[in-house]
Amino acid sequence: VQLQASGGGLVQAGGSLRLSCAASGRTFSNYDVGWFRQAPGKEREYVTSITSSGITGYADSVKGRFTISRNNAKKTVYLQMNSLKPEDTAVYYCAAAWSRYERVLFTANEYEYWGRGTQVTVSS
Repeated sequence: VQLQASGGGLVQAGGSLRLSCAASGRTFSNYDVGWFRQAPGKEREYVTSITSSGITGYADSVKGRFTISRNNAKKTVYLQMNSLKPEDTAVYYCAAAWSRYERVLFTANEYEYWGRGTQVTVSS
């Protein structure tokens, strides 16, 4: 499966953005999808993910502000980001893994496919 992340940009603190992760392939509904981010000088970190059955997970830093969802008919996963903070500034990546477990995947090495990132910049 090939992934394409989009929707990044520059936004003021407190603002919102919606990222999209568009996938190719006929069996997208069988994949778990996650979002990770990497800020300059920092390691890539988990943001949120959704299983093929719709179970979601969130990093503590984004709970209550970010929402992940999926539209299998459109082969797209969305990340709605509200109440953005300067510390949310990073390159955001989406990733996919064939769904094998009925649980959320939290670590990067559990994902098999990665898209190119999209830059999110939050100004103070």
